[in-house]
Amino acid sequence: MTVTSPVPTGLASATGFQVYDTTLRDGAQQEGINLSVADKLAIAPLLDELGVGFIEGGWPGAVPKDTEFFKRAAKELDLRNAELAAFGSTRKAGTRAADDTQVRALLDSEAPVVTIVAKHDIRHVERALRTSGAENLAMIAETVALLVREGRRVMVDAEHFFDGFRFDSAYSVQAVLAGLEAGAEVVCLCDTNGGMVPPWVTAVVAEVRAAVGPDAVLGMHAHNDSGCAVANTLAAVEAGCAHVQGTVNGYGERTGNADLLAVVANLELKYGLPVLARDEQGGSGLADLTRIAHAISEITNISPFARSPYVGASAFAHKAGLHASAIKVDPDLYQHADPSAVGNDMRMLVSDMAGRASIELKGRELGIDLTGRADVLARVTERVKDAEARGYTYEAADASFELLLVEELEGSRPQYFRVESWRAIVERVGPRGTPATAEATVKLHAGDERIVTTGEGNGPVNAMDHALRQALVGVYPTLETFELIDFKVRILDAMHGTDAVTRVLIEMTDGKQSWSTVGVGPNVLEASWEALTDAVIWGLRHHGVMPR
Repeated sequence: MTVTSPVPTGLASATGFQVYDTTLRDGAQQEGINLSVADKLAIAPLLDELGVGFIEGGWPGAVPKDTEFFKRAAKELDLRNAELAAFGSTRKAGTRAADDTQVRALLDSEAPVVTIVAKHDIRHVERALRTSGAENLAMIAETVALLVREGRRVMVDAEHFFDGFRFDSAYSVQAVLAGLEAGAEVVCLCDTNGGMVPPWVTAVVAEVRAAVGPDAVLGMHAHNDSGCAVANTLAAVEAGCAHVQGTVNGYGERTGNADLLAVVANLELKYGLPVLARDEQGGSGLADLTRIAHAISEITNISPFARSPYVGASAFAHKAGLHASAIKVDPDLYQHADPSAVGNDMRMLVSDMAGRASIELKGRELGIDLTGRADVLARVTERVKDAEARGYTYEAADASFELLLVEELEGSRPQYFRVESWRAIVERVGPRGTPATAEATVKLHAGDERIVTTGEGNGPVNAMDHALRQALVGVYPTLETFELIDFKVRILDAMHGTDAVTRVLIEMTDGKQSWSTVGVGPNVLEASWEALTDAVIWGLRHHGVMPR
């Protein structure tokens, strides 16, 4: 059971609390991410489903793709919970806000919310903008006032605020007041360089809160360079901020932004603050947190980080036998929150550290009841420890472990086929640089037939996969839907060089679910063959196919 703490100091309730997502703008600056307009249009509804209040779509006028995004979003997006925000900067020094083309582009975007970034560190004003402190204050006030007159909700991102405050607090507070007094709805304090730690944030926000009064809405925008972005955001809320910014999965430049998913999960589950939008039944997108995190990972093409708080595959995974024994009695003994609250699941990892309790819980997770089967539990525990000593790992190979359980319970694995022989070759014909070709031949018996097939691929394992499935598809048509989607090789005991043991993990899918298997052998081909055959056997069994 999750225990909530009292509502943070300075925040009387969650009424009016704002959750602002900047994945599509600040998150898109991460190395390796390149979002198309179509990608952004696909991510925005997921953020809306989560229940954030604002979705920052990008910088229209400065980035052509973002200009196109806002143009299409007006016609194609039907957001229920969130409002779109366009990001831009204050007018340039020495110009009128009404004449600034970039400010005009913000209005032309037709976004109902405009967030402008403004310098709040006098050093940046004088050295980067090369203007005076007074002119910078005028740039903030005049830009905000114009946008408000044009009917926009305006927010100010106080760039480099914390570093600026620690250098010249009086000027930084002046800049905050310039935005608020001109009509900004929120001034968001930015730890742009990401170097703050929670006690510093608490102290600074408390001073700013005292200076601007109780009614002004302050926000927090944290970067993770010190590893404290989420903690700094929560510290800011504790000190009186009622607006938080972040990105899904912590995407962003350098080490990333505050992970908005961890922030909202902590606010909802630890502080008891309903900060996400609610439906008519009182539910929120929190229960879909894991699904949404992974869906956005697919669009960004950035693999989900297994150890992400709340939504990672390992967030509620348990390995030690001691943990398993306690979890068997009460899962809350080793979990800080209910995994289902964020759409995740508890998982038991099977390894040489596992005891009988781990095996029993893992069996239950896989739909196999081992209650009262002490003999089976003992045999499986010993087999796992022996196998892992020889190089196997079942932590990421649930399908292979399930087949091991089936073998112990039923005496053997399902006999879908009997292998007579297999071989794989790689051949290159021509000079160096000519692409090599791979070919595999499989001879096996299935459905009262002796079958010989040859498969080609871009590598020997790919060729073996093709040959195996071609040999069996006539007997088991279900294999048409199977596809090998991931392949990992690990060399064990590398000190033995080419004599080393090889471990292979593969992942297969039928388009609806995926499963992973492991193989170990003296070379990559033998290890791969074991993992491939396990994957085919598990897939056929779970499709209800009977051996022929």
